[in-house]
Amino acid sequence: MWKSLAAVLALCAAFLAPSGVAGAAQSRIKDIATVQGVRDNMLVGYGLVVGLDGSGDSLRNAPFTKQSLEAMLERLGVNTRDSDLKTKNVAAVMVTAELPPFGRAGSRLDVTVSALGDAKSLAGGTLLVTPLLGADGEVYAVAQGQVSISGFKAQGAGTTVTKGVPTSGRIANGAVVEKEVAYTFGSEPTLRLALRNPDFTTARRIAQAVNGAFRGTARALDPSTVEIFVPGDARADLVDFITRIEQLMVTPDQRARIVIDEASGTIVIGADVRVSTVAIAQGNLTVRITEAPQVSQPAPFSGGQTTVVPRTDVQVDESREQRVIVMEAGISLQDLVNGLNGLGLGPRDMIPILQAIKAAGALQADIEVM
Repeated sequence: MWKSLAAVLALCAAFLAPSGVAGAAQSRIKDIATVQGVRDNMLVGYGLVVGLDGSGDSLRNAPFTKQSLEAMLERLGVNTRDSDLKTKNVAAVMVTAELPPFGRAGSRLDVTVSALGDAKSLAGGTLLVTPLLGADGEVYAVAQGQVSISGFKAQGAGTTVTKGVPTSGRIANGAVVEKEVAYTFGSEPTLRLALRNPDFTTARRIAQAVNGAFRGTARALDPSTVEIFVPGDARADLVDFITRIEQLMVTPDQRARIVIDEASGTIVIGADVRVSTVAIAQGNLTVRITEAPQVSQPAPFSGGQTTVVPRTDVQVDESREQRVIVMEAGISLQDLVNGLNGLGLGPRDMIPILQAIKAAGALQADIEVM
């Protein structure tokens, strides 16, 4: 009797479980939310890359490169104002980097170098000392080093071969942090978690998970924010408190969505996509015209002339073998894909069909076209 009662209770729990939770993959709070205020800071700078093998800027077409080169040489004690510079071994570049949260003075950053003028390639170039500024105009890092690119460009008289982007590269650990971003961590009695993908259900589940570990400390303010009250005993070691919160497991929830990239024909269908009862037929009318002219040769000594006789073959394919399929209400992602594949459709053929199902009101999901 007890075994039967346990089986009935387990069955009832399965039916009462929230949709999309049972069997769904769980994620750490660390992977779906961030602590507000702990963020990267964008840095940008303008500099010169030297040492190029004739692939740099044309100083006539890039006056900013010429002005920067003259100003740099003047600072080094070389006067070139009245001379006609024609070097092609220098390129003006923009240098970008991300200063991580709590980046300390002396730590190093990776930087990205991108050509600003008409340089052909930055291969073999060296970036000279370049200050990197933040949004407030202050210098937070200084970059310099050998530029590493992943592409190349080979050009001849009749053709050009290009692989990757030779006018953009990186310098690993190419910048040194000179100034720290002022931020007082842990000065407030509360901290807030910002969801990477805002959702009411996910925010509520995060608050429930935190309250399960630290009773009565969290509440969801909106779909993207969860506020957590820091207990008095946790303020002495706030890092340990945040670490324990980040490791809590939560099942994130998102609305049903289909993402379509028409340029590449890529379709990504979410697991919660559902389709109402709908009939789908897909067929194309193909007309194929083939020209196969034949040469008509006269008999020997007949006095006739050799002529070309046109031969045209016209074929019409109405795709009569295409089938009509009926999808029942509430089918899953796998059923939807299997049904469309049953019509012999490729990814690009599925795009207009999915849009047509959505227009018919039979697709319970949002379609986002990239």
